[in-house]
Amino acid sequence: MRDKSNVTERGTVTAGLALGALGVLAFSMSLPATRVAVHDLDPWFVAFGRAVGAAVLAVVYLRVVRAPRPTRQQWRRLPVVALGVVVGFPLFTSLALTSQTSAHGAVVITVLPAMTAVFAALRAHERPPLAFWLAGGGGLIAVLLFLSTTGAVRGALAAADLYLLAAVVLCGLGYAEGGMLARELGGARTICWALLAALPVTLPVTLVAAVRHPQAGDAGGWAAFGYLTLVSMFLGFFAWYAGLARGGIAKVGQIQLAQPVLTLLWSALLLGEPVTPASIGAAVVVLACVVLTQRTRQDVRVSLHHNDGSPVAPSVRSGTRTPEA
Repeated sequence: MRDKSNVTERGTVTAGLALGALGVLAFSMSLPATRVAVHDLDPWFVAFGRAVGAAVLAVVYLRVVRAPRPTRQQWRRLPVVALGVVVGFPLFTSLALTSQTSAHGAVVITVLPAMTAVFAALRAHERPPLAFWLAGGGGLIAVLLFLSTTGAVRGALAAADLYLLAAVVLCGLGYAEGGMLARELGGARTICWALLAALPVTLPVTLVAAVRHPQAGDAGGWAAFGYLTLVSMFLGFFAWYAGLARGGIAKVGQIQLAQPVLTLLWSALLLGEPVTPASIGAAVVVLACVVLTQRTRQDVRVSLHHNDGSPVAPSVRSGTRTPEA
């Protein structure tokens, strides 16, 4: 007879992977939508305005579900989440895509899963097996080869690539910290409280950007901005953070290696951007790496620690339950 605890853990990891995949699907249109939005709208307005709009939705959600306030310790960690996913990633991708295509950006940010795994080890104390790191490293090498063959790393990096790399580092940190908080708060409440924590920064910047550069985008630009607000900055994180909490931050984070394939598809279909053979080749390689990371053993271990840094237990499996999606 099969051990019920093992069945439960496998079911939890599977649910985490499914939720993570749903989040990746939601995020896969973020770069094309950003590219459309910044064509007519100020990139600072796009980056911070969507966070303000999502914060309004967050207030409504938190009141409807009557969510309790985070503890003092959780409030201290929420700004880290906000810095990564509410401010850092939207800002730097918006700045990058004013001069670079979303297809190029899609492949560059495939280093994000590797960065998320690194922060999962540093912040969440997850310990994936060696095979996991080898597969994830293969995806990173594919990205570096893409950059070298397209000329992005010949001599000095272009400003757009520096923006994208900054976005990756901050987002990886925000994913790892948010995945940990989601184990306590749930995925939906984690992003909602992070949006509110960032509001003292995002609201003034949005107002200044709106005054200095009156927004006069067409219907397509505003539709893209609406997608970024509702899906990329709000609903997508409901599934994404819940998936990270249930399936393990490092393991579920590797699903995002598949995001370039979807983003390249959207870029070609919606924007008519040329998809080069180098882009397709890099995307196929990183997709294969996703499969390899998910074939590593399911029980990526997590070392739990008290707030003072002392260990709670030698190790537990990453498929811990989360209070809600």
